[in-house]
Amino acid sequence: MENKTKSINVKDLEQLLKTNKDLYILDVRNPSEVALASLGGFNIPLGQLHDRYSQVPSGKDIYCLCHHGVRSQMAQDFLLQNGYNNVINIEGGIDAWSLEIDSNIPRY
Repeated sequence: MENKTKSINVKDLEQLLKTNKDLYILDVRNPSEVALASLGGFNIPLGQLHDRYSQVPSGKDIYCLCHHGVRSQMAQDFLLQNGYNNVINIEGGIDAWSLEIDSNIPRY
């Protein structure tokens, strides 16, 4: 079976955001984490994804975000297993974004 797993680093994501403001970022962190630091996007905590994944559009590229990239990888795997085709994990998560792109995004 072909491995459909795709990922993007935060520097490439930053460039993509400059040219495409309509990226679908699925933030799978808990609401309390999103309140601390956010890139925007749509928040469905990983623990709720099983029940709410039908809210995620199937015709778009889905960029999964979490704190360090572990939960977003799990979300990516789940979405791929449930018929989504173009799901991209954001490597290093919001923490990498804070370290490499925007230090105004708080680390936690």
